[in-house]
Amino acid sequence: MARAKNLALALALAAPIGVASGAASALFLFLLEEVTELRLAHEWLVWLLPLGGAGVGFAYQRWGANVKRGANLVIDTIRQGGAQLPFRMSPMVLVGTLLTHVFGGSGGREGTAVQIGASLTDVVAFRQSPELRKLLLTAGVAAGFGSVFGTPLAGAVFSLEFIAFDVLLEALLPSLVAAFVGDWTTRHLGIAHTAYPQVPAVDLTFSLAWKWLLLAQAAAIVAVLFVESTHRLKARLEPIAQPLRMALGGAVVVALWRICGTSDYLGLGVPGIVRSFSEPLPFAWAWKLVFTIVTIGTGFIGGEVTPLFFIGATLGSSLGSALGLPVPLAAGVGLSAVFAAAAKAPFALAIMAVELLGLPILPHVLLVCVVASMLTGRRSIYPSQFTVTSPHPSAATPASRR
Repeated sequence: MARAKNLALALALAAPIGVASGAASALFLFLLEEVTELRLAHEWLVWLLPLGGAGVGFAYQRWGANVKRGANLVIDTIRQGGAQLPFRMSPMVLVGTLLTHVFGGSGGREGTAVQIGASLTDVVAFRQSPELRKLLLTAGVAAGFGSVFGTPLAGAVFSLEFIAFDVLLEALLPSLVAAFVGDWTTRHLGIAHTAYPQVPAVDLTFSLAWKWLLLAQAAAIVAVLFVESTHRLKARLEPIAQPLRMALGGAVVVALWRICGTSDYLGLGVPGIVRSFSEPLPFAWAWKLVFTIVTIGTGFIGGEVTPLFFIGATLGSSLGSALGLPVPLAAGVGLSAVFAAAAKAPFALAIMAVELLGLPILPHVLLVCVVASMLTGRRSIYPSQFTVTSPHPSAATPASRR
């Protein structure tokens, strides 16, 4: 009876969660587009990345000690309960991400959307029972992810894979409602998501499968390189004060920008993703990999999804061309596979590929995403996915959390 009541309440609250998260995503995406256009029009802003990093680092050191764990804090709160997610998480991650992008840091946006969706949801969820709070926070993650990419089905499934299936399956229902309402809200506020080409219909044959297995292995290797390098860089630089650490990271990104001689690897890199569907871009994935490791590893705010989409799409396009695969199909599969392997979210990314690129991609992308995720072992951009959980002492009753 209690489970049925919690599910009913979660479904009732899922639509308001979707509206709030969708509106926040619309604002975020609008501002992100504005700051990206500003940087493209005034490229000299990239020289200020070290200064911007120092400023964001100082702000997080001074006021963000309890939110700097970002998405991992959200995972731990959903799985273990505990204190309310600080409301300041939303404005801090929003402003931090915008500053990362206006100065050209190679960051993403999913981390921002997930943190905003969860922290806004916890304003209401924190006062509920631990079981209901878990369902609502999962819905908040789904609404944030689904609305920021325009992929509500993927957002709902990602919210479960994000926390390593530690939430009961009934969380899928409120997550679906919140994700679809969030996406609807974002679209009806005038936000247009990136349009990708629909991939050709190709039968999955045995002769084709072995080529996909090679691509899955390549995606897994790149995902491991990214996860291990980012985590080790963070651990190595942890003793350094955050403002100095981020200033140093910004200086390295500026140096890389001048060395490679192009701005293609700054910011989200969406134009490069779109180009990869029509032509191979050899070594673009390696450059973007280095840019993103330095940006994320030194503490810049945002996420990893879109840079990993760039890495995966350009890797898939180049390797697919060499293997005789259709370039648009290989780019689409690679786009999904690298992030799926790095975030342990193969089913969410397979669904996202269908939502973005069309149904014909499904058998190919599902095979590659699952195999690549298996090959990476117990590695993830979200270390808390593999943290052994136990009930938080403060999660026993709603009253004990007040």
